[in-house]
Amino acid sequence: MSESFRALIHKIAIARDELQLRLHYMDAAGELFACQHWSIYLHDSQGQRTTIDIKGLPDSFIDYYQSIGAAIDPIMQYVSENHAPAHEQIIFTEADWKHSQLYQSGCGKKYDHEHIMTGPIVGQGKLIGTVHFARTSGTPAFNTVDLMHLSGLCAHISAQLAFLRTEQEFRRSQKVTCLTPRELQIASLVANGLTNAEIASELWISQNTVKQTLKKIFRKLNVTARAEMVAKLQLIC
Repeated sequence: MSESFRALIHKIAIARDELQLRLHYMDAAGELFACQHWSIYLHDSQGQRTTIDIKGLPDSFIDYYQSIGAAIDPIMQYVSENHAPAHEQIIFTEADWKHSQLYQSGCGKKYDHEHIMTGPIVGQGKLIGTVHFARTSGTPAFNTVDLMHLSGLCAHISAQLAFLRTEQEFRRSQKVTCLTPRELQIASLVANGLTNAEIASELWISQNTVKQTLKKIFRKLNVTARAEMVAKLQLIC
C-alpha cells in the first residue's frame, strides 16, 4: 500500500485546482483502501454548497444518506467531533454494527456497506469535507493501518485544499483591485440595471465617459458584454 499511498499524495500535492484534486482522489482512493464504494464531500469556502463525488453507488444513496443516514451515523458524528478518522469497529462491536440503525436502515442491508470508514477534511478549525469508504460483503474490516493511511491522506487533502483556496482568493482580490474606485462604481450601477444614460446622470459625467470606462473594465476583466462583466464580478467579489 505504501507505494500507492505515496503516489496519491503526490497527485494531491500537484493538483492545480479543486476539481483536479477530487479527480486524483477518486481515481486512486478505491484501490488504495481496497474498497468497492468511495466518495468525497467538499463544502465550498462559504459553506453554502457541497460538491459530492461518489463511486460504485447509485444516486439514490446520496438521497438516502442526506435524508436518513447522516442523522443516525455515529461514525460521522465521531469524525465531526474529533476531526479524526474512524471505522465502524471503533464505535460498535461486530454484532452491534449489524443491528445498528444505520446498518439496518439501508447502509448495510440495501447498499451492502459491510464495513465503513470516514475521514475528516478540515480548514480553519472546522470540518469542511469528508472522505468515505465502504467494503462489501465477504471483505475484511478496516484496521489500524487503514486508519493511519487515512489520517495522512486527510491531512494532505486538507493542506492542499487550504492552499488552493487561498490562492483562488488572492487571484480574485487581484482581479477586483485592478479596477479603480470609479470603475467599480460604474460596474456596480450596471449590475443594478442602469443604462449608460442613467449612470451618466447619476454620477454627473458624460455618456461617452461611461462608455469608455466600460471598455476599460471589459479589457481588464477579459469580457465582451455587460452581463458577462456582472457575472464575473459576482464570482470574484
